[in-house]
Amino acid sequence: MKIIRGIANLHAQFAQCVLTMGNFDGVHLGHRSLLARLREVGRQYDLPTVVMIFEPQPLEFFSPDRAPARLTSFQEKYHQFCQLGIDYLLCIPFNEHVGSLSATLFVQEWLVKQLGAQYVIVGDDFAFGARRQGNKQLLDHYAQQGCFRFESLQAFEYQSLRVSSTAIRDALAQADFVLAEKLLGRPYAICGKVIHGNALARQLGFPTANVHLQRNKAALQGVFAVEVIRIATGLTYHGIANIGIKPTVEGKKTTLEVNIFEFNQDIYGEDLQVLFRQKIRDEQKFTSLDALQKQIAQDVCIAREIKAKF
Repeated sequence: MKIIRGIANLHAQFAQCVLTMGNFDGVHLGHRSLLARLREVGRQYDLPTVVMIFEPQPLEFFSPDRAPARLTSFQEKYHQFCQLGIDYLLCIPFNEHVGSLSATLFVQEWLVKQLGAQYVIVGDDFAFGARRQGNKQLLDHYAQQGCFRFESLQAFEYQSLRVSSTAIRDALAQADFVLAEKLLGRPYAICGKVIHGNALARQLGFPTANVHLQRNKAALQGVFAVEVIRIATGLTYHGIANIGIKPTVEGKKTTLEVNIFEFNQDIYGEDLQVLFRQKIRDEQKFTSLDALQKQIAQDVCIAREIKAKF
């Protein structure tokens, strides 16, 4: 799969395509159903498949405080799209200009003129353009004018539950990792590069790998039993992870720290995949570092007991 960053960088990549658009946060079963249909249409028309996303996501740009927690970073989405056989990922840098583009201009200039879209597929709740005035009715209008073929897919359901990014966030908020996995089609995980931290956990006797979150808000908070995969080797380990601001030491920024059991190698700069299996407790502020150290020791014991289940 090839990444195209910005509409201006299309050049002569392709003259026509079949296209879908959206946030695709989580790349869940509903998204996968839509992408499977896109690939099917691409084969029928013998045209490349294009997925258009925006970074940052529009609400993250306009109202970062109100924007929902990210399920997947851009890099995580990229890897999912690669596995799903998409030809091109068109990543539009979202800014004031893009946000002010009218829905009609978006269709006429971008979809028809620039992309040469011959078939457009979106979810039934998709909206676009300034003030979200574009919708499936507008796309259908242009389809009736012969600009392209258009299809709006109905929501994908799991046991009568609409599969959506919101439903997955709700499941994660309840620490229901079984349901989250059913809706995602895979265990919930966070991927990121190991970066340097303040080494406090090492001083407490529980050295951790600090994993770059690559998102403004995380969908989880607390202490968890986890599995950890080293991307470079594919080897899997068990451990315990904390996502939060570390209130005992007056932390301000949300971080992900992972203590990997029976592991003492230098992995700075490596990419890890952290799979969340069970929540142990919420993050809390302790009266002293000694109290925090004792609680971490208890958490590790619980995580080791949980380890036997997986």
